[in-house]
Amino acid sequence: MDARTNNRVKIGVLGASGYTGAELVRLLSHHPAAEFAFLTADRQAGKPYGDVFPHLARLDLPDLIAVDDADWGSADVVFCGLPHGTTQKIVATVLEAAPATRVVDLSADFRLSDTDAYAEWYGHPHWAPEWQPEAVYGLTEVHREAIRRARLVANPGCYTTTCELPLIPLVTTGLIDPDTIIIDAKSGVSGAGRGEKLGSLHSEMSESVQAYGLKGHFHVAEMEQELGNAAGHPVTITLTPHLIPMNRGILATCYVRLADAGVDDLRACLAEAYADEPFVHVLTEGVAPATRDVRGSNHCRIAVFPARPAGTAIVLSVTDNLVKGASGQAIQNMNVMLDLPETAGLEQEALFP
Repeated sequence: MDARTNNRVKIGVLGASGYTGAELVRLLSHHPAAEFAFLTADRQAGKPYGDVFPHLARLDLPDLIAVDDADWGSADVVFCGLPHGTTQKIVATVLEAAPATRVVDLSADFRLSDTDAYAEWYGHPHWAPEWQPEAVYGLTEVHREAIRRARLVANPGCYTTTCELPLIPLVTTGLIDPDTIIIDAKSGVSGAGRGEKLGSLHSEMSESVQAYGLKGHFHVAEMEQELGNAAGHPVTITLTPHLIPMNRGILATCYVRLADAGVDDLRACLAEAYADEPFVHVLTEGVAPATRDVRGSNHCRIAVFPARPAGTAIVLSVTDNLVKGASGQAIQNMNVMLDLPETAGLEQEALFP
């Protein structure tokens, strides 16, 4: 990056008052090369960051500002943590105003390569179609080389990251039938964002588990795009997401039909695919992952079990939805884009208990 000075990477965070924004700040504050240029939050503009997130008050951080007051040219990398549907025009403004700045977008606004598919799933036209061809889907372990050259990275969703990491190698190698995948996924309530919503209240969430997105969760479009690319033909999957009463974490239970393969073949395929990856871990036979194993970390843990009826298998995967499912993977992508050590700022272990 030509804009870097003194080997420091100047960082801008848009939507820094949300959960993913706070995770970006928490993780980047310990990144050896990162320095904050600006943090934006329109409704909190003018406030010290510690007033919004007291757990980060001891850090030396700039006060929050409005998006319109951001100096795009002052940042080497801009992370966009704004809600879906609000990002495309802002990202286009950043890329046009600051050609040397690179963007990692944590919203869904650039994840679908087909702008018509975006309009179908999200209910409005794509507002920056001229930039969509430049967007690289940011599943780091799969698209690392394209990410390295990218100016705009579309960070994957949390459900998609958790499911695609185990499923893509199995589809690519033809070990499973990609058209019969059924996914039962459960997420902590932070996945719903920090906005005030009736369904996120403690009395609404506590002691309850509920399915949602039954007419088609947005992340299905991403999964079908990426699994279809792996299979070489369009793929249709079934995903049922559930909200559970915990703060963070995702457990995905993927039911797959074997294609002339055994359960051991699936496990061996995944172990080979991720043998050299710092953040993806394939567990030994008989060991099942839990969300507590990855809480607060950028790790993904995967396991494979036989299922009934014969010829089927269960593939389990866990991530922290705010880290590997969002902000941690975004930083991992930044590291790749800037040719920094990929684990920089992400080396903390999971929190337990």
